[in-house]
Amino acid sequence: MPTTKLAPSLIAADWSRITRDITELAEAGCEWLHFDAMDGHFVPNLTLGPMFVEALRPHSKLHFDAHLMLENVGDRIDEFVAAGADSITVHVEGNPHLHRLVWRIKDSGRLAGVALNPGTPVAALDAVLPVLDIVLVMSVNPGFSGQKFLPLALTKMQELARRRAELGLNFLIEVDGGMSPQSAPLAGAAGADVLVCGASSIFLKGQALADSTRAMREALAR
Repeated sequence: MPTTKLAPSLIAADWSRITRDITELAEAGCEWLHFDAMDGHFVPNLTLGPMFVEALRPHSKLHFDAHLMLENVGDRIDEFVAAGADSITVHVEGNPHLHRLVWRIKDSGRLAGVALNPGTPVAALDAVLPVLDIVLVMSVNPGFSGQKFLPLALTKMQELARRRAELGLNFLIEVDGGMSPQSAPLAGAAGADVLVCGASSIFLKGQALADSTRAMREALAR
């Protein structure tokens, strides 16, 4: 398996110095940047919209990973495509026409992902799993940065890794929530390919981004 990718979550970043930070993250070896789009309705927080993706796109060649926690998410997919997102993930929850959304993303030339909240089983993906590029396992209840990792996510990742192997599929397993030098090795061992890293790992007060990124790499290598 390839090296586990680190995807710093910009919801936890210092936006007063964001262009400098994303340059430092690239230099430190992070491969993805994660954008959490929340509308204050689907989840109880209001965060990054497509204009942030568009504003940062000229400043980075990293993979831009957009996680859409929005009501009426189909109305916004085209905006994130136009803004420069490389992958777009929507949720199982609240989206009865999931297959249509997935193919709309794929037809745009972007990687298509579907996210599972902690209370949603892997079986909810049965209808779309063969066509997905990414499955995002939420290891916290979505909405706010800095929450503690929920170990039940490990079982989901293990199940997804097993089904991927059995069915000969190629989707990436991404995990979001509570990633730290303590939880990251557990997620990697369970099959995670991409770790969304925020206030518990990369964006630590008083610590250089290169140092916190190195600590995560060293933890994964143990």
